[in-house]
Amino acid sequence: MNNQNAYAKPVTLRHIFTFAVPTIAMTVFMSFYTMADGLFVANFIGTDALSAINLTAPVISLVTAISTMLATGGSAVIMKKMGERKEKEAREDFTFLILVNVVVGILMCGIGYAPMGAVFERLRLSAAVAAYCAEYISRYLLFTVPVLLMNNFTLYMIASEKATLSFLCSVAGGILNIALDYVFLAVLDLGIGSAAIATGLGYSVTAVVGCVVFMRKKSLLHFVKPVVCLNALRDAAANGCSEMATALVTGIVTMLFNGTMLYYVGENGVAAITIITYVLMFASSFYTGYSYGVAPMISFYYGEQNREKLKKLLRISRNVILVSSVLTAAASFLFTEPLVSIFVRPQNPVYGLAVTGNRICTAALLFIGFNIFASSMFTALSNGVVSAVLAFSRSFVFLLAAMLLLPLLFGVNGIWLATPAAELLALLLSGFLTFRYRKRYGYGGGR
Repeated sequence: MNNQNAYAKPVTLRHIFTFAVPTIAMTVFMSFYTMADGLFVANFIGTDALSAINLTAPVISLVTAISTMLATGGSAVIMKKMGERKEKEAREDFTFLILVNVVVGILMCGIGYAPMGAVFERLRLSAAVAAYCAEYISRYLLFTVPVLLMNNFTLYMIASEKATLSFLCSVAGGILNIALDYVFLAVLDLGIGSAAIATGLGYSVTAVVGCVVFMRKKSLLHFVKPVVCLNALRDAAANGCSEMATALVTGIVTMLFNGTMLYYVGENGVAAITIITYVLMFASSFYTGYSYGVAPMISFYYGEQNREKLKKLLRISRNVILVSSVLTAAASFLFTEPLVSIFVRPQNPVYGLAVTGNRICTAALLFIGFNIFASSMFTALSNGVVSAVLAFSRSFVFLLAAMLLLPLLFGVNGIWLATPAAELLALLLSGFLTFRYRKRYGYGGGR
């Protein structure tokens, strides 16, 4: 097929980057405009409102977890079938999984409002912060369906050789989000709820464009007559369970971080965590984008049983991640103060906490890239179990253990050390499992 020629080309760094550069740019840009939300909120409302954004993150993680599972797991299942030349079945699965996301989005939107008051009351927040939390999340939930479709269409555009379009959608959505943040917060002073609306409208750009694109028959993936494919749903859930676990566990761990910081420092500590989260997310977005870009290639070569291409792809990827890990860690450490000062002024007590925390957490960037790629690789190889073990161990088991132990030994600095410690343990596990499964998938050995 002509629209599969990109997968038939030799595996070179240049060819890999034709897949990966648009997704890298997309994820870096998306992390940038997520940071922009925090920037506008911190500067035009205050650090209490910035704390509220982080405190609502677990609810958002819960809402998007199922969609993340279906998007990543479904992409692996569908592209594997494309590699096996089962195009009709792959498109039926694609259409069915998108419809499942719409139904899930509607349900999650309704369910999300139910526990809102009780959750924020139990955190024993100040009245101002609690009000900011409720206002922000109540507006965000209105865009649940577009957010879920955005998660899916981003990956499916990449799989359909439309990575550049996916990037352009992200850029357009990000520009819209930033522009609306400025208008709503700086000009009209509409409050934190308007920041959530700006975010939702920004995400909606990819959702709308994706609906149009996938209605066209010329697209490698496109909508067909709906067919209930329970096996596809089961396989997508199995393959993507690690990403769902990561999303759910991220919410739980965020609550743990917030609770621990509230205990040691108070709401200023939560604001500092929010800033550091933005910096780490921005720095690590390269790895996420790269993994998204090459995942369809891994799935296709695996379905095609082309072990030489798969082996070369993974070898080049390890080198790319090694170089980028050193560069991002160095940049994050060297530019800590300028990065933090974007969100909060030096005289604010949050500033000192965030500077110290970021310098410690920067060590995690030496390991994060390898862990993100390893989990994504096993998902693309349709081994959701191993991917889930990696993701769950990294984002919950190791991090929980570090969070419980290190603050007892080092106080507030122990909270910052938890992330690097967990990522280092995850790296050891990723290396072991990657080595163990090298013969099954044929990516081990030399050239």
